[in-house]
Amino acid sequence: MSEKTILIWFRNDLRIHDNEILIEAVKRAGKVVPVYCFDPRYFAETKFGTAKTGVFRARFLLESVNNLRNSLRRLGGDLIVKTGKPEDILPEICRLYHVREVYHHREVGPEETAISALVEEALWKQQINLKHFIGHTLYHKEDLPFPIRNIPNDFMVFRKKIERDSTVRSCFETPGQISVPENLQTGNLPELSDLITNNKTNLKENLHFIFKGGEDEGLKYLRDILNSEKVHKNNRVVSARLSPWLSMGCISSREVFMEAKKHHKQLPDLYTKIIAELQWRDYFRFMLKKHGNIMPDGEDLDRGLSRKEKKKFEEWKAGNTGNEIIDACMRQLNASGYLNEMCRQCTATYLVNNLRISWTAGAAYFEEITVDFSAASNWGVWASALGKGVLAANRPVIIKYSEIAQDEDIKKWLKDYNNISPAE
Repeated sequence: MSEKTILIWFRNDLRIHDNEILIEAVKRAGKVVPVYCFDPRYFAETKFGTAKTGVFRARFLLESVNNLRNSLRRLGGDLIVKTGKPEDILPEICRLYHVREVYHHREVGPEETAISALVEEALWKQQINLKHFIGHTLYHKEDLPFPIRNIPNDFMVFRKKIERDSTVRSCFETPGQISVPENLQTGNLPELSDLITNNKTNLKENLHFIFKGGEDEGLKYLRDILNSEKVHKNNRVVSARLSPWLSMGCISSREVFMEAKKHHKQLPDLYTKIIAELQWRDYFRFMLKKHGNIMPDGEDLDRGLSRKEKKKFEEWKAGNTGNEIIDACMRQLNASGYLNEMCRQCTATYLVNNLRISWTAGAAYFEEITVDFSAASNWGVWASALGKGVLAANRPVIIKYSEIAQDEDIKKWLKDYNNISPAE
C-alpha cells in the first residue's frame, strides 16, 4: 500500500456509499484525512435581508455532517470538522499531516467554483494538487451523447437523447476500512445557533422539521417510500421528496436510480416520477456548466428593491398576498422549508409576473428557506418562471391551482380561507 496521505475535502457529497473520492483515496493512499469546513460565506446575509442558509438547511447540514462522521468512525476513520474558509484551513491541515494530494467533487455554481479556485491556488503554493472528480449527476458527462457545449437547451430533446444513447454507470463500492493518521485533531461540530445568529427569519417558532439529515436517513427514506403499502396501493405521488438528501449528497442520483429500478414494474408511476426528477436535476446542472449562467441577460442583478417592492416582497414571503393558494404555499414553505416543484413554480411565477418583483429576490429567499437548496435547481425554477433566457426552449409550466389545492400539505394551510374558487 502507498505511504501517501490524501486529504478528502467533503462538500455536497456527505456519504460513504457511491462516493468516488472516498474509495479512490482509500485505494491510492496509506492514510486519508477526511475534512469538512463550515464556510462562513454560506451563512452570510444578502442584500435582500435574507440569509444564505436558513435554519432548515443548517440543521439538516449539521445532522448530515454528524452522520458522515459516525459512518467514517464505523469504518475505522474519522472526520475533521472546522469552521472557516477552506482556502485557509485545508493548506494548514495538509502541512500538519504531510498530505500529498487533495480530492474533491467539482461543483458548477459560480460561488462554489470560485471557492475551489481559491483552494487550488492556495494548495499550489505548497505544490499540492487538487484533483477534481465528477459525482453529482445521474449521467456522467463523458457518457452524454453530446459535449457539454452542445447540450440541447430544450429539456425534452435532452431527455430523449440521453434515454436513447446514454447509460447510467454502476455505483462505486463502499470501502470496508479507512485508515487515518494517529491523533487526528477532529474538532467539534458548531451549534445551530452558531450558524444562524445573523438573521431574524431563522429564529421563527413553530417550525416543522420534516426531514432529518444524513446518509442513513436518506437511504431509509428511499427504501421506505419504495416499499410503502400506501404508495403501492395508489401508485401515485406528487414528489418523491428526495431532494434534501440529493442536494447535500447524502445519497447519490445513481443509488436512487438503482433502487427505484428494482420497483419499476410494481410502481411505474413512482419510478417515472423519480427518474424525471433526477433528469431535471442533471439538466439544470449541465445547463449551468454549459452557460455559466442560465438566467436571462439584461437585468441589473446588483439593484436592490424599492420601498414599494420591499413591501410586496415581505407580503409574499410571509404568505400575506391575499391569493389563497400562493399564501398557503408560502406558509407551508416557511413552516417546513419544503415545497413540491409545482408549488415552487406557482409561487415563483406569481412573484415575477403578478407582483413584478425581481427573480433575484425570490431566488435569495428560496436559497435561505429551502432545506434542499442547490444553485442549479434554484436557478432552474426561476428561469422556468421567467420563461426566457437559455431555457426559453422549454414549454412554460402550466400552473393548475386546482391540483395544488389537493396537495395534502397545502390543504392544511387552506383551512383559514373560505370560498376558494381555484383558477386554472
